[in-house]
Amino acid sequence: MNKFIKYLAPAATLLLSWGLQSCVNDLHVEPIDPSQKTNIEAYQLFNKCYSAFGTSGNNGGDDNVDIDDIDGGTSSLFRQMWNSNELTTDEAICGWGDPGIPQFCYNTYDASHPMLKGYYYRLCASIAYCNLYLKDFADKDATMSAEIRFLRALEYYLLSDAYNNVPFSTVISADKPQQHSRAEVMQWVESELLAIVGENPDDNQYVLNEPKPKHNGEEGYGRVDKAAAWMLLSRLYLNWQVYTGTPRWQEAKDYAEKVINSAYRLHTEGTSKEVNGETWEFTAYQTLFMGDNDRNGSSEEALFPILQDGMRTTAWGVGQYLIASTADADLHSCRYLPEAVNGLSGQAWGGNRARPELVKCFINSNDIPELACYDMAVLAGDDRALFDSKGRTLDNEDVGLFTNGFAIGKFNNFTTDGSATSDASGTFTDMDVYFLRVAEAYLNYAEAEVRLHGVTQDAVDKINALRNRAHAKRFTTSTLTLDEILNEWSREFYFEGRRRVDLIRFGKFGGNNDYNWTWKGGNKAGRQFDAYRNVFAIPSDDLIANKNLQQNPGY
Repeated sequence: MNKFIKYLAPAATLLLSWGLQSCVNDLHVEPIDPSQKTNIEAYQLFNKCYSAFGTSGNNGGDDNVDIDDIDGGTSSLFRQMWNSNELTTDEAICGWGDPGIPQFCYNTYDASHPMLKGYYYRLCASIAYCNLYLKDFADKDATMSAEIRFLRALEYYLLSDAYNNVPFSTVISADKPQQHSRAEVMQWVESELLAIVGENPDDNQYVLNEPKPKHNGEEGYGRVDKAAAWMLLSRLYLNWQVYTGTPRWQEAKDYAEKVINSAYRLHTEGTSKEVNGETWEFTAYQTLFMGDNDRNGSSEEALFPILQDGMRTTAWGVGQYLIASTADADLHSCRYLPEAVNGLSGQAWGGNRARPELVKCFINSNDIPELACYDMAVLAGDDRALFDSKGRTLDNEDVGLFTNGFAIGKFNNFTTDGSATSDASGTFTDMDVYFLRVAEAYLNYAEAEVRLHGVTQDAVDKINALRNRAHAKRFTTSTLTLDEILNEWSREFYFEGRRRVDLIRFGKFGGNNDYNWTWKGGNKAGRQFDAYRNVFAIPSDDLIANKNLQQNPGY
């Protein structure tokens, strides 16, 4: 692995400077050059552990990246997670020919896939940062250590979810890590999360802070507390049957309820403000994905926001990627600035757009008029249907054409009051990405309830809380089904980097099932692909570097 994970150079333009220099091997950290200064301050490494979710390296624009052998702009943790969980599904398709993109879109990835290799090494590097922090600074601040344990647990969750049986170590060691089964890793994730919320305390007594929503300018904004751990526990239990063979629906529901009943809450208030004599109005759902979502009130829903700043965290792989890759120059996502595209200047890349199955979750028709995204939501009767169809076809007949498929107007760098964002040039975004948000708890609760007891009014009420926010037609106990819950996952969370996980849980991804989508398996009409592709291959390079590892079946 040491070929791919680089040293950490001193940060110059990142949010904070760390002054840390080391190389990160297989979950192992040591100085790369004895002549280099390797003194590390706790807060510097603490920030590095968090920033691993939001940047690719230590310099702006993803320069001086941590992972070798892959372009810096594409190597961020979030972007690689997004590609693997969205482009492989019924939601997103991309027309770029970059190595690895077509294989994602057609479900033909293998052990040499460059982006899956980048995602794997990115997660391993991020885990190594956390291991180093806990080795050197665990006793400095109990709450900070609990947060680092959360980040490491989340990273191991993502690693095992994607790659099944993975190398595992919680210490700094020169030895190559042993491979642990997915069940073992997920059981460890569970124990870590229970410890840091104080329900199964270990000897260290590192416990997260009590739940408290925050916004930019308040101390601790961007840092996790108990509610984030409860949310991850609920997600873990919701997928426990996939990971271990045994369902744990009740626990999924219980921890979702803790989030719902916490100080965090579903953001339900839109905005209406006078801007240059005109009333600007945005729905509650829109405000979750705008350039001022750190201060427009929507952060009351953000359990773990990945912080973005157009001057200090100038990354291409998180909020920037969501906004720029889903738009071309003909997209206009703000009704009040009809000539503007997405709130960025010159950042409309024309790559990712909707597969028709996503659009049909909202409007089940092949005959959809040409509308801007804000008017499409009106037609759909659902604030979340933010698709631009102007000059575009619903069908993805020619994958290489961005106009073959609707553009996505969900993410933008506009502000609710028309104020400027931090980057005067308009190149980089301020839109934070809500990696975990409260809406997930409502869907977790509803799905777990239905799997336990069938469709109940309790489950319907949780789904309708989201539909009420979106001004969509409410479900009843006679209209809600598990298939509709799967559709609701897509309606609420499309293009947020989770769809593959949901399809697998519902038995709709790999293997023989009753669900196809456009270009599934590389066939325009869609065709089945083998169930072994429900997980990705351990990269060939790591199999060579670590003889303790065995490849996942099928690869």
